[in-house]
Amino acid sequence: MKVRRKARALALQILFEIDSVGHSAETALQSRLDVTRAEDAAAQRESLSPEGEAFARTLVQGVVQTQTELDALIAKFAPEYPVDQLAIVDRNVLRLALFELRAMGDVPVKVAINEAVELAKLYGSDSAPRFVNGVLGAYVAGHPTLAKRGV
Repeated sequence: MKVRRKARALALQILFEIDSVGHSAETALQSRLDVTRAEDAAAQRESLSPEGEAFARTLVQGVVQTQTELDALIAKFAPEYPVDQLAIVDRNVLRLALFELRAMGDVPVKVAINEAVELAKLYGSDSAPRFVNGVLGAYVAGHPTLAKRGV
């Protein structure tokens, strides 16, 4: 699994924990990193690199710090679905992708959307990938400047 893909999956798990249980970002980050390292060692898999851990940390901290703005975007581009009533996975996949689209200029738009759809396929319901793709597509359509990053 690619480093950033694994980091995104880890970030999603951490955000799910924060959202569902209310743990602090730092507690959830450290706990999940420790568990992931132990699982990788037990399965004799390569652990997430320090760069991957840093990317996951950046994603989690960025989403937590900008959650109000991200939730406002979700509400704007999915007005039929109240943010607080979305499935926790869907809500956090959207937060992650919107954070990447808004704040991480090194991530091409297509990559951010494709990665979000893949996370929705892995962790969400059957309808989650289409929902995530639709919301992110509406966001990108409303922001022509993103076209420069690979739409």
